[in-house]
Amino acid sequence: MKKLWMLGLCVFVLAGCNTVQGIGKDVKRAGEAVESVGKK
Repeated sequence: MKKLWMLGLCVFVLAGCNTVQGIGKDVKRAGEAVESVGKK
């Protein structure tokens, strides 16, 4: 289930990026999300 959720998140993040700067911000947010899931 977690893998499916992460796949969906990645697709959403990559689809929402318009610029290289946007990709960097989205990757940072995705990393923060993974950290918060790992801390639980």
